[in-house]
Amino acid sequence: MKTNLSSKITLTRIPGRFYHPENAYEHSVLARFEKIPTYIYESIEEGSVILAGEIALEIKKRQQDSRKLTLALPGGRSTRRVFEEWISMHRAGKLSFANVAVFLVSEFYPLTSEASSSLTNIKDMLLNHVDIRPENIHYPDGFMNKDAIYDFCRQYEQDIADAGGIDYLIMGIGHRGRIGYNAPGTAVSSRTHFAMLDSDSRKEASQLFHSIDNVPTGVITMGLSTMLNAKNIIILSWGAGKAQDVKQTVEDKASDSFPATCLQGHPAIKVVTDIQAAGELTRISRPWLVSSCEWDTKLIRRAIVWLCRMTEKPILKLTNKDYNEHELGELLALYDSAYNVNIKIFNDIQHTITGWPGGKPNADDSNRPERATPYPKKVIVFSPHPDDDVISMGGTLRRLCDQKHDVHVAYQTSGNIAVGDEEVIRYCEYLRDVCRQYTKDETVCSKAEEIIRYLCCEKKEGLPEKRDVLFMKGTIRREEARTACRYSGVKDENIHFLDLPFYETGTVKKNSLSEKDLDIIKKLLQNIRPDQMFVAGDLADPHGTHKVCLDAILAAIDDLKGEEWLENCRIWMYRGAWAEWEMDHIGMAVPISPEELRFKRNAILKHRSQAESAPFLGDDERLFWQRAEYRNRATAELYKQLGLASYEAIEAFVRYIPL
Repeated sequence: MKTNLSSKITLTRIPGRFYHPENAYEHSVLARFEKIPTYIYESIEEGSVILAGEIALEIKKRQQDSRKLTLALPGGRSTRRVFEEWISMHRAGKLSFANVAVFLVSEFYPLTSEASSSLTNIKDMLLNHVDIRPENIHYPDGFMNKDAIYDFCRQYEQDIADAGGIDYLIMGIGHRGRIGYNAPGTAVSSRTHFAMLDSDSRKEASQLFHSIDNVPTGVITMGLSTMLNAKNIIILSWGAGKAQDVKQTVEDKASDSFPATCLQGHPAIKVVTDIQAAGELTRISRPWLVSSCEWDTKLIRRAIVWLCRMTEKPILKLTNKDYNEHELGELLALYDSAYNVNIKIFNDIQHTITGWPGGKPNADDSNRPERATPYPKKVIVFSPHPDDDVISMGGTLRRLCDQKHDVHVAYQTSGNIAVGDEEVIRYCEYLRDVCRQYTKDETVCSKAEEIIRYLCCEKKEGLPEKRDVLFMKGTIRREEARTACRYSGVKDENIHFLDLPFYETGTVKKNSLSEKDLDIIKKLLQNIRPDQMFVAGDLADPHGTHKVCLDAILAAIDDLKGEEWLENCRIWMYRGAWAEWEMDHIGMAVPISPEELRFKRNAILKHRSQAESAPFLGDDERLFWQRAEYRNRATAELYKQLGLASYEAIEAFVRYIPL
């Protein structure tokens, strides 16, 4: 079972020499815009395994000399895969943590429960699974008296000094370059201190505390000076959602407005990242600025779109001078003139546009993104949560139904933890009152009363959600999804709720994918045998569920290779509420009229529980329908700026070809 195929998706063919230079000379040429040594790997797994091995080797060397190794570790998710590798080594008898001391980078304050603390998180991820000695675990106390904070911070610095200093500081990059919980504006001279959490930090922490209202007001964190005193600093960053943060950290000027850049001057610092998180680095995103390139259509398209933005010109107005002044003279040598390149890329982008996402019957499809036959097609739209379908491709979904295709929607998870308690209370009160009016059976009334009493008076923070509450939350999302599907034109019998087991933990932390998850998806695929699939390819999803759901589909497809129907099935990836596909990747662009955009908004609004009160709206304050409309309009505006037709909005898709 291959459960990490999403990490192997490389939407643009990037020659290995750009992220794995052959020698120091090549590296210095390619990385000349980079102010921090950056090591790029093809996947999270590859990078994490190599880094875990390097530090494990250092731990063993210290053991031979009877010396300790001191680690400063965060409580977040960026280190999770490294920790898993260390645990595997330990269980195999290949690594001991008996000589390791750990200092926690930060802890929330004031805490009301241990369940959501950084200490509990790092214990769950690592410390409870290895043989580290309790006296070697150092951490801020999130329950201490306020009057003790100042003295504690001074003592924490002294404890670090007494341990011989920090040998390795390992951490990720937070929103707006936050390191630890050092927000923009934090002094470079800062030591361990208490800081109030800004709004961005509170939103980012809300997934740990189930709601932004439960997030503590402050945090005790190592300061930038404390971090700069570490002997080695390793910054981990994974996934497309971190690409801009990596670019700013590595290539921008040092500034306290983006704290991660303040670490640039450290003599032993490095960034470890995967190809997706490195996607905005110059050598990856604009390689023509650092070296000669192996030009293919996608790379040329990317270069031309960039050139249009730099010159503020549409494609067909670009000149030889524009190419030469922006390091793109190679294209003139290949195509003889700007005119030839312009026409090629203009036609290439124009051919992505179609009003027939399922293929136009009885039409020449040689320059269309989808085939004319078969018609009508059997289509499956996979939706990780019970609203991603309408948020990400609501216009296309309606178009497919209007054009008489046999459209199925498969909701992969229940989305039950993303419903606020007040929604359950409201529905339970409604259920109780209806039952009292129309039935003498007190069972349902009693159960509704029990749930209301629990949520209003008895629920304790940090504990897994009760099964009855999860059922109610899942039912709310299921019925909202059913309503939105009907509104979009999907038949009731074509709505599938898969409830993949990996998701059903009742907490933010989910299980790993298993054969049970794959079997559910494979059964659906084999029953329907679709001609076309739409899947969520949004690897920028900050909560990780989209990636797991994509891995489940890709693993199922991999298992079904060789089946005739699959050989003839086209797979299209859409993106969610967080980002749009870059122009060089787009294979199909579906224009959305003003009326269709209104229908899409209404379909999203059917998901009432995901409006303002939803627990996991992410860092973006806009509601999902607002994000979706902004993104779709921005895509249409980009097409217009390139000199193509002007549309109200566009939904974009990238074709996935099984590996």
